[in-house]
Amino acid sequence: MREFLTGNYAAAYGVKLSRVEVVSAYPITPQTSVIEKISEFVEKGELKAKLIRVESEHSAMAAVIGAAFSGARAYTATSAQGLLYMYEMIWWAAGSRVPIVAGIVTRAIAPPWSIWTDHSDFMTLRDAGWAMLFASSAQEVLDMTIQAFKLAEELMLPVAVGWDAFITSHTAEPVEVPSQEQVDYFLGEKKKSPAAVDFENPFAHGALAFPKDYPKFREDIHRTLKAAG
Repeated sequence: MREFLTGNYAAAYGVKLSRVEVVSAYPITPQTSVIEKISEFVEKGELKAKLIRVESEHSAMAAVIGAAFSGARAYTATSAQGLLYMYEMIWWAAGSRVPIVAGIVTRAIAPPWSIWTDHSDFMTLRDAGWAMLFASSAQEVLDMTIQAFKLAEELMLPVAVGWDAFITSHTAEPVEVPSQEQVDYFLGEKKKSPAAVDFENPFAHGALAFPKDYPKFREDIHRTLKAAG
C-alpha cells in the first residue's frame, strides 16, 4: 500500500506495524509529530499499546527500559536536548542489553538554540553501545524502524534510528507501507532480553562490577556490534 507520509509519520507507522506494546516520550521539536501520530493510532485502537506520559525525557527512557525488563516491545523518540536529558539512561539501556528502539530526529544541540538538523545529538550515542541506523528518506524511516526491532531482538541491544529534522521529518513523500502480515513474518516471534524479569528464577541485576570485570561487559557489547556490522 502506498501512503503519502512525512518521515515522522513513517516512524509512527513502523511502530504500529511492529506491534509495539509500550511507548513513552516527552515532546520536543522536531520529534513531536512522531508521538502525536502514535497517540492517534492508540486512541483509534489501531495500536494496542500503553502510551506512558512522563514529565521528562529521562523518565521516558527509564520507562521503556522498565518495559523491556518486563518483556514488552518498547519505543521512544526524541531530539537534541531531549536526548542529552536521557543520557544517563542511554548507557543503562545498552549496559543492560535491553532490546528497545529510539527514534532520533536530529537537531542541533544548544547553545545557541536551533531547531534545525545537526548530527551532534545522534553522535552522542556512538560510544554508549547502541546500534545506530540513519535514514535519508521517509521510506527508509519506515523500513529502518521495523528493521530496528528485528536487530534489537537479535543483538539484545538498543537500536537508534536517526533522520534529519524537517528535511526528512516534516517532508511528505510517497512511501510503500508493507502489510501487517509481511511485518509479522519479518519480525517473527518476539524475543525477550536475558535481563527480563523472571519471577520463577529471580536474579540480581546492575550489581557492582570490579575493575577487572567491568571491561568484559563493554567488550561483549563491542563484539556484538562489530559482528552485526
